[in-house]
Amino acid sequence: MAAEQLVHHEVRRGVATITLDSPHNRNALSARLRRELLAHLADALADDAVRVVVLTHTGPVFCSGMDLKEAQGAASADQGVNEFPEILKTLWASPKPVLARLAGPARAGGVGLVAACDVAVAVDSATFAFSEVRIGVVPAIISVTVLPRLSSRAAHELFLTGEVFDAERAARIGLVNAVVTADGLDAEVARFTDMLVLGAPGALAATKAMLQRGTDVDAAFADMLRLSAAHFGGPEGQEGIAARLEKRRPDWVPE
Repeated sequence: MAAEQLVHHEVRRGVATITLDSPHNRNALSARLRRELLAHLADALADDAVRVVVLTHTGPVFCSGMDLKEAQGAASADQGVNEFPEILKTLWASPKPVLARLAGPARAGGVGLVAACDVAVAVDSATFAFSEVRIGVVPAIISVTVLPRLSSRAAHELFLTGEVFDAERAARIGLVNAVVTADGLDAEVARFTDMLVLGAPGALAATKAMLQRGTDVDAAFADMLRLSAAHFGGPEGQEGIAARLEKRRPDWVPE
C-alpha cells in the first residue's frame, strides 16, 4: 500500500493551496516532504488555472526546519540541505504570487520558506527562530531569502543568538506582512488572495521579476549550499544534532 502523501495540493477559484501534512515531526523538511513539495509546486506553476499559490500546513507547527534524524550521521554530500535551494528558488522566482499561511511556529528552514514567499500571514501566537547556531550549523541557505526581508540589525541579532521571537516582532522586522488572531487567519489570507487574483498574470510575473532585479540567487545559493552542507556534516553540526535529539546541551556550552 502506498504511503500517504506528506504534501497535499488543491485548486479552487484560481488559488492553489499546498499543504505540508507531516505533523508527526512538526512538518520537518524530510527527503519525502522535500520531493513532494517540489512536485506540487511544479504542478501549481504549470497549471494555467492557478493564479496564486498558498503554502500552509496541518498540525500546530508550520515547519520545524530540516529533519535532524536524517541529518544525523550523514556526510556533507548526503545532507538534505543540498536539495533545499531548489525549493526556495522555486518559491522565490515563481511567476505567480506565493503567500505563506502560518497557524503556528516556524524554525530555521521553515523561516526560509516563509521569507521565500511574497506575502506571509501569521497568527499572533506564532513564533520564529534561526536556531541553526545552537546546533552547530549555519543559517546559510535560508539567508538568501531571509536577508532581503530583514533589517540588518535584526538579522545580526537573531541569526547569532538563535533567540525565539514572536509574530509581532516578525512583522516589525519585515518577515511577515500581517499578524492576526487564529479566528481571523483565513479571512486575512482570503483578503490577500482576492486582491492578488485581480492582477493580470503577465503583469504580476513581470512585477515580481522587477522587484528581484539585481539578485543573483543561483550564485548565492551555490555559495551558501557549500557552507551549509559542510557545517551540517562537520563535527560541530553532528554534535549539535546529536545533542538536540538526545535533549542535552552540546559539548561546546560552558559548564
